[in-house]
Amino acid sequence: MNIVITGASKGIGKAIAEKFAANGYSLFLCARTESEIAATANELQKKYPAITADYQVCDVAKKSELRKFADWIHTKTNAVDVLVNNAGSFVPGHVHEEEDGTIEHLMETNLYSAYYLTRYLLPPMMQRKHGHIFNICSIASLKAYAHGGSYSITKYALDGLSANLRDEMKNFGVKVTSVYPGAAYTASWNASGISPDRIMTANDIAEMIYTSAHLSPQACVEEIVIRPQLGDL
Repeated sequence: MNIVITGASKGIGKAIAEKFAANGYSLFLCARTESEIAATANELQKKYPAITADYQVCDVAKKSELRKFADWIHTKTNAVDVLVNNAGSFVPGHVHEEEDGTIEHLMETNLYSAYYLTRYLLPPMMQRKHGHIFNICSIASLKAYAHGGSYSITKYALDGLSANLRDEMKNFGVKVTSVYPGAAYTASWNASGISPDRIMTANDIAEMIYTSAHLSPQACVEEIVIRPQLGDL
């Protein structure tokens, strides 16, 4: 069994990689920073020697790099079982005063990356009538919030991609799930002053994705909404 995860060097992406590796999946990972993605792959390879943890450096905002990443995967396997479009970028702001170019950058990173990588990896899934795509959206996909700006717009768009893809893939046996996480404690929260006990762990999201990927072929979890018990921040 094989899983592809973008933005896998840390946080939610790394937690997903570890959960699937612990259950026998071989990994095809990418991230922008070579030292970080290499460290993650090497750590998981050493911890789970029965699987293969491969990686490539890839800036998902660049279509050409996504194409190279997909081509590399195809040289390794034609059997991608799970694709997790996790990579994304957050820039807080307001539509009326954001720096020019913000929405273009966030569209490329948060939406186009999932769109193109999915297109590149879909044909073998459709031929096999097997596969599961998880798009890591956000609670920002569901409701406008203060300082969301273009980030929230792009996450709404990613949700739209998931909905359309889900409908298109029904008859091909390929499942599509939108994941809407609230705040989960990762390294980006270290300087926030927020207690780790106040928000979720990245492992919480990984557990939900793993479980959703292992239902019967007749069942598809279309949406996963997961928030901190005490509510959103």
